[in-house]
Amino acid sequence: MCGITGFWQVKRGTEDPLDILNQMGTVLAHRGPDDSGTFHDGAAGIGLAFRRLSILDLSPEGHQPMFSASGRYVLIFNGEVYNFEEIRTELGVRQWRGHSDTEVMLAAVEQWGLESAVRRFVGMFALALWDRLERKLFLVRDRLGIKPLYYGHASGDFVFASELKAIRQYPGFVAAIDRDSLALYLRHNYVPSPHCIYKGLYKLPPGCILTFTSADKTPRIDRFWLGRDVAQAGLASPLLLDDKQAIDQLHDLLLKAIGLRLIADVPLGAFLSGGIDSSTVVALMQAQSSRPVKTFTIGFHEDGYNEATHAKQVAGHLGTDHTELYLTPKDALDVVPLLPTMYDEPFSDSSQIPTYLVSKLARSKVTVSLSGDGGDELFGGYNRYLLTKRIWNSIRRFPKFSRRALAASLHSISPSRIDRGFQLFRPILPSKLRQVLPGDKVHKLADFLSMESPEALYFRALSHWENPVEIVPHSKEPGTILDSIKECTGSSNVEEMMMLTDLLHYLPDDILTKLDRASMAVSLEARVPLLDHRVVEFAWKLPLHFKIRIGYSKWILRQVLYKYVPRELVERPKMGFGVPIDSWLRGPLREWAEDLLSVRSLEQHGLLNAHPIRLKWQEHLSGVRNWQYLLWDILAFQDWFRHNTTVWQEPTPHCSVAARP
Repeated sequence: MCGITGFWQVKRGTEDPLDILNQMGTVLAHRGPDDSGTFHDGAAGIGLAFRRLSILDLSPEGHQPMFSASGRYVLIFNGEVYNFEEIRTELGVRQWRGHSDTEVMLAAVEQWGLESAVRRFVGMFALALWDRLERKLFLVRDRLGIKPLYYGHASGDFVFASELKAIRQYPGFVAAIDRDSLALYLRHNYVPSPHCIYKGLYKLPPGCILTFTSADKTPRIDRFWLGRDVAQAGLASPLLLDDKQAIDQLHDLLLKAIGLRLIADVPLGAFLSGGIDSSTVVALMQAQSSRPVKTFTIGFHEDGYNEATHAKQVAGHLGTDHTELYLTPKDALDVVPLLPTMYDEPFSDSSQIPTYLVSKLARSKVTVSLSGDGGDELFGGYNRYLLTKRIWNSIRRFPKFSRRALAASLHSISPSRIDRGFQLFRPILPSKLRQVLPGDKVHKLADFLSMESPEALYFRALSHWENPVEIVPHSKEPGTILDSIKECTGSSNVEEMMMLTDLLHYLPDDILTKLDRASMAVSLEARVPLLDHRVVEFAWKLPLHFKIRIGYSKWILRQVLYKYVPRELVERPKMGFGVPIDSWLRGPLREWAEDLLSVRSLEQHGLLNAHPIRLKWQEHLSGVRNWQYLLWDILAFQDWFRHNTTVWQEPTPHCSVAARP
């Protein structure tokens, strides 16, 4: 795992290009603390900078930027191509300098051309390739968007980087906030691709090759792999398999995918929550390892947020070398001041906190850790897939006017009144109906009642702020995800529409962004074997009954896991990887939040409408409503803005949260 950055200058400025490259590379040192390198072609104006986290070929022969054997190509590369040995064999006998995947990638490009080579790569990658002969610059991002890549213009020059903090180092870069992207962020708690929080910058979408022939010309973007096409092809030609055949084929695919990701010249382990996805990954790792696999879990003393006991049971059954660490609320709170640096674009999925903490724990013993991310999107694991279908099937029977009337009636009763009334009957209700904060859930149901289609209902379910343009004055929200939902409605059912939407957006822009930044903040490489593109393609060829059956999600993945782990160790309600943001905001984070949510702070930059935010804050403090997600969106943006601009002086923390380093 590494960090890459660079530029293509239209005209030479006053600053030394190598100094600029060193500055841009230095701020990515957390992504690659082991080595650094630069390349500058003065005649062309091309500059490349690299930071290395050594995983394969720890010798100097793995140094980047790396030249191809002929000297035509120069490559900087973030990620891993796991099948490089297979490609190396296919390329035939030649004089190899080392045994890195980077060298094999360059040879493949020389042999077959860039696109043909990339189609052979199995792995995660974001790369920049300079063709010195044809004077073309290529940027490439892997199929699922596991590795990040930003690009755009600054002072008329083309710039790119793994993270925005490197682009901010470029002379003359203006960090102007894109209001439309800010509105998108408040809708979804992340900025969806291809948008970026800064004007003039973009995210390269997954599965794309960007080609530049000149720094001042519009680049061409070509797709070599598109999730929507893969899904539609699979749905059009599903596999005709019985249960045993499907389970066996998935089992074999996962064994191979996980086996490839065990290749490393450094210590390797895995995150283990005790859930279906991570337990499957660890089980198949252990099945292929002659020594106990190192596994890592963090625990919280609050039962509603703790999965460590389940993980310990799974680890004990599989015989892993297990490390668990129970954290205090202060341990988690101390991460909050680090987030604006870690996520240098606004990002407010609160599970970013435990993801960082488990990454930090793993990094104390290993350099590479496998993760179970991707299983929910591929095999129908999210609760919302089942709930959205059930809600729609229930409400569609009633006329729109009656649904709207009922919604208005429910909204007229405050959640706190519903909660108080609910407490009277709670002792006699079944345990599964003893909901926490039922009033909030009733109001969410009321929101859904007025929806006119399952697509509209799902978009509402994916929304945080329902009308973000009212919060961001002078903004116009792009239809990025809403348009994508509409394009996905060609799927045969509601569940597959939701899964495909998440594969295209929520997975790369939330889940994988969270994992990349949290792990890279501690120089840990995180690998995601369930997102081997061959597993993804197979999953979309499976009919839905292999994924969701008799009320069970991830049915086929569970059957693979049961080959190794008794079902009673993993069968339990889905918990998620959360932290108690709601109570923190009323307790230890209150003063910090009040400072960021003051009218002065909200209005000083002219980007937010303070009144509706203050109303939500007061309702949250009073306990009338639980607005934790909406408020965390605002707080994450405010703290990010304060840290990444020069408009304000850095404040002195007003709570127990540790000061920023």
